[in-house]
Order: sequence, then structure tokens, then C-alpha cells
Amino acid sequence: QLQASGGGLVQAGGSLRLACTASGRTFSPYAVGWFRQAPGKEREFVTAIHWNGVSTRYADSVRGRFTISRDTAKNTVYLQMNSLKPEDTAVYYCGAGDYASLIYKVGANYWGQGTLVTVSS
Repeated sequence: QLQASGGGLVQAGGSLRLACTASGRTFSPYAVGWFRQAPGKEREFVTAIHWNGVSTRYADSVRGRFTISRDTAKNTVYLQMNSLKPEDTAVYYCGAGDYASLIYKVGANYWGQGTLVTVSS
């Protein structure tokens, strides 16, 4: 079970931090990714962190503004989102699975429920 939290309403240029927590198990050996789905659009890859906690990948649209990190003690993966833009508005999902599948197939073994991020202009 994955649970995503931290969404909300923020003005353009602001920041939010999302959290994805695993209950009942650890993330290991899975990578964890964040994805988003805007109204009328398909779910898209945002970022992922390898199970080793070192390798990360970002979509071009968020690179330099978003940062993914992992706290193994808390069994939580975070998405720090800075310099938010109205086009970042979407429901954000976390997923756990194979690193390459997360990145290239938007595929996960486990999904959390979404958390809504709304960025006002």
C-alpha cells in the first residue's frame, strides 16, 4: 500500500512537498516514481529514484525545479517541488516498481492514490 500526501493550492513560484509512504512493507527492492495526470491528458512520468537511492531521473519539464529524495527510516519518498508553474497543475501519483518501467512505460507494481496539486497564476 502506498499513500501519497502533501498536495494543495499554491501560487505560481511557490513550493510544495509531496510524500509517498509505504505501509506494511518497505520500498526495497523497488524504485519509486512520481507521475502526474492533468485533466484530459494521459498520466506522465515526472521523476524516479532507484532502489539504491542514488540514481534519479527527471522529466525535462521539471528538471532543476523538482527534487526526489528518500528517507528509508521513515519508509517515505519525497517530491520537493519549487518554482511551481500553472502547467504543473495535476493529480500527482506515486508508484513503486522496476526503475526502467517507471521511467519509460509509466508502469508500476504498486500505485498510491493521487494527491491534487493546483498552481494558480
